[in-house]
Amino acid sequence: MRLTSGPALGRNGSTGVPVDQTMIRRSNLSLVLRHLKEHGPRSRSAVATETGLNKATVTSLVGELRARGLIREMGPQYAGSVGRPGLALALDGAGVGALGLEINVDYIAAFATDLAGRVLVDRRVGFDAMGCEPEASLDELARVARDAIAELHMLGVRVAGITVAVPGLIDGTNGVVHVAPNLGWYGVPVAERLWEVAPGVPVTVANDANLAALAEYTNGVASGSADMVYLTGEVGVGGGIIAGGRLLGGADGFAGEVGHVMVDSSGERCGCGRIGCWETKVGLAALVRMVTPDHAYGVRDGIVRDPEERLSEIERRLAQGDPQVDHALAEVGRWLGRGSATLVRLFNPRVIVVGGFFARLEGHILPRAQAELARLGVTGSVARCTFVASDLGFGAASRGAAGVVVDRVLANPTTVEIPPTTLSTLA
Repeated sequence: MRLTSGPALGRNGSTGVPVDQTMIRRSNLSLVLRHLKEHGPRSRSAVATETGLNKATVTSLVGELRARGLIREMGPQYAGSVGRPGLALALDGAGVGALGLEINVDYIAAFATDLAGRVLVDRRVGFDAMGCEPEASLDELARVARDAIAELHMLGVRVAGITVAVPGLIDGTNGVVHVAPNLGWYGVPVAERLWEVAPGVPVTVANDANLAALAEYTNGVASGSADMVYLTGEVGVGGGIIAGGRLLGGADGFAGEVGHVMVDSSGERCGCGRIGCWETKVGLAALVRMVTPDHAYGVRDGIVRDPEERLSEIERRLAQGDPQVDHALAEVGRWLGRGSATLVRLFNPRVIVVGGFFARLEGHILPRAQAELARLGVTGSVARCTFVASDLGFGAASRGAAGVVVDRVLANPTTVEIPPTTLSTLA
């Protein structure tokens, strides 16, 4: 919807204080930028016609978007009409990057794209965050961020923003992690640490499962599914819930902590301190404990194992016909179905997308989970809800984090500063 610059009406319909001109311009910059991203190259006149903005306004907006490095001019666009063809405008953003970071129990990931979605950085490094003090973990996170930013700068890319994915409860207003049980974090100021790394760059912090759910919703196997649940399949199990095409956050942004729903009152003690949480039955830590107890999480042997490495060992033993592995996977599958039956009753999703090790071992886990879901669920809703394995791997959260930065730029292009060299030219 386009905002106009006319006077605002008061509650009684009378003319009140004029609408803020800065807000109007910001909205119209977003309108033009989104239009080019969604519809492809357009001439100025086409943008004006299709958005409802007048040509003079479009010319001014285009000038600012070009100065910010967000759009570029291409060759003449022939529309089949009589007259001189106009220069086509297209989303640029090749010089503007979005950086997503994730810190989890046993790794730190970095994923960066430009505004057009081209992948610029994609890496994961093994790191024992569970065995480190929070300050040491933040130092390593900062190091990974610096390396990614340096790589982007070498490509001629400015960082428009950073979003960090953390498996815990986050205060999104100040980037503080209230609690991340599996990391042993309580009141950790993540955003503040990264502001030191990238002064002036907007930094946000969000729950890893929520960010992964957004990545799945926009680019994953169930993209566009308006009602879905995403389950992380990490050491802990987090959930991101898309309801009616929107991420369900809750009053404090803490919705989706499904891994800490109690499912067995006589079960194992969870990292959160409670007994019988769902993730003690279906988390990667639970699987590793059942299959390779000598290499279980929390066993200090001086080796930092990436989750892919742990899974390779499990797959090797599975291929050898190890009955212990098959039994463990059967247990994970059954408990995954049992817990998901509750989610189906609460949120009525059409699809449950599973990531992490759930996806890696889908052939051994999901059939059992689906059968248990069918046994326990409400008949009508279960018949229309299926498990689907993600194809984003362990990088879903960092990918979703980068996507949040892109969306923020599209919503407010003024967050991308005009380079000093461009400012001097304009002056």
